[in-house]
Amino acid sequence: MSAAVELEGLYRQAARETARGSKSFYFATRFFPSDLARATHAVYWFCRYTDDLVDECSSVEQGRRDLEAWSGALALRADHPVLKVFLDTADRYEIPLEYAFELIEGMRMDLNQKRYRHFDELRVFCYRVASMVGLMMSWVIGFEDPSGRERAVPHAIDLGVAMQLTNILRDVGEDMERGRIYLPQEDMERFGYREADLRAHTRDDRFRAMMRFEAERARQYYARGNAGIYLLNRRGRFAVKIASDVYREILSQVESSGFDVFEQRAVVPAAQRCWLTACNLALPVALHSVGRLAFWRS
Repeated sequence: MSAAVELEGLYRQAARETARGSKSFYFATRFFPSDLARATHAVYWFCRYTDDLVDECSSVEQGRRDLEAWSGALALRADHPVLKVFLDTADRYEIPLEYAFELIEGMRMDLNQKRYRHFDELRVFCYRVASMVGLMMSWVIGFEDPSGRERAVPHAIDLGVAMQLTNILRDVGEDMERGRIYLPQEDMERFGYREADLRAHTRDDRFRAMMRFEAERARQYYARGNAGIYLLNRRGRFAVKIASDVYREILSQVESSGFDVFEQRAVVPAAQRCWLTACNLALPVALHSVGRLAFWRS
């Protein structure tokens, strides 16, 4: 088998892994041109594989060894299926490998740190495990003009933090069962909500007030992150907007359930994802029509 044929097969496997691992993420990639979708699947497979080294490890010690070995394999550009497609994409789109190493540091943080005293600590975690994905994707998509890269970076970071905060709020119950509590301790204390209450699945006024506070913080990050989407190349920015809208809808589902994050997991059904897409497609047309109407009325 030639190297080119093998690589093509690995890209197809990356697409399958993306479809299997995240319906929301894969749905958004369907609105990329084929070359961008292909690169996105490679980035996702690397990120998911790295995450699984922590989520599926048999012990903390094993997880540490696996992450150390994975970091070394990345540095040496080792012959590994995931690395073959990721490094091919990284080379093609000039993705700084420091983003990949920073992601690995975020996984180390997740392995070793089970509690977060302040939001600033949690933000570092979100930055490493989610904003790095956003930054890698920004390089894949490209920028509308050369000056856009520097201006786009802070927005990509904020959008990554927003999405990770959404995951955290959605998965409070699941994460607690795995021994992880991401809600900042200072926020729990602020609302008089204890870890014992969390373990008892207490969903009272204190809990809802705390979760509303966290949800509003996430929405502020979405607002700042979305403000930079226009800086991305036109070929890819629509898919980023779809991904952002789908994740914000997950946040809305968490809120509308009364923050019932212990008994159910918020999801965005396929029909609703299609509706969000249709709204995004219709908006430019509607704005154009409104603009023409305002012109003729002036």
